[in-house]
Amino acid sequence: MARKNFSSYLTWSDDDEKRQLVCTDVGMVEVAPGSPYPPSTERHPSAYKSVATGRVVNEYQLVYVTRGRGFFRSGDTEYKVTEGSVLAVFPGVSHAYRPDPATGWDEYWVGFKGTYADSLRTAGFHVPERPFFPVGAHQSIISIFSDIFSAVAAQEPYYQFRAGALVMLLLSEVIGRERKAEQSGESATLVERAKFLMQENVAGAISMETIGERLGIGMERFYEAFKAYTGMTPYQYFIQLKINKAKDLLDAEEASVKAVAFTLGFDDPYYFSRLFKKKTGVAPSDWGR
Repeated sequence: MARKNFSSYLTWSDDDEKRQLVCTDVGMVEVAPGSPYPPSTERHPSAYKSVATGRVVNEYQLVYVTRGRGFFRSGDTEYKVTEGSVLAVFPGVSHAYRPDPATGWDEYWVGFKGTYADSLRTAGFHVPERPFFPVGAHQSIISIFSDIFSAVAAQEPYYQFRAGALVMLLLSEVIGRERKAEQSGESATLVERAKFLMQENVAGAISMETIGERLGIGMERFYEAFKAYTGMTPYQYFIQLKINKAKDLLDAEEASVKAVAFTLGFDDPYYFSRLFKKKTGVAPSDWGR
């Protein structure tokens, strides 16, 4: 476990930037009730010190509050912070956050920048319009922070590479947990039933409309629930199951590409071949060679 109440502002090279994500700063702090915030301002560059009143930084940050409550503003929207909240800071976006003096709080944070983070923002996966993630208390998130802190503290060769990969993992953990928390128990059950039906019929040609009928819901509701839960449309998910099954068949059997295509419900083996290569980067006739 990383030591408590520390911060580190990092350097990186041109080669580090080529990996598309660099870690810029890390830290954790325990803020006791009634304590000033931020504590130990002498440790922080001037651009970071006005976090309690308002600032703009040129990086992304994730801040995980594990105890206490407080306030977070991003742009013109304010949020009530409680235990298990993740606050997302974006480059160029005005923000402020601070603990309630009555409770204080404990926080972990990491800053990062790079074209990978920018691409997530452009694609709509991680955007300023959704800067607050009430995901709850999870040891898995703390463990990732701890691993980032350890990589930064050791500063072994390629530590930025490792830290950047861990930041990617942290982003996926936070966004994934937030998406899962948004789904009702009914939606989760519906999606799992749909996935089961797809798996059972992976070697057939069952339609999404037929699955919707078996689930007893309309297609619009089916698509909305499935896409929200998995990030894929039902058809995209079903096709990926077929491609995975095709890999197994091509690995395990001396079957022709045509036979595998027909086994998986593709009437046109040429379409199957094009789809397989698009998904895997390799033609099915060359798979495993």
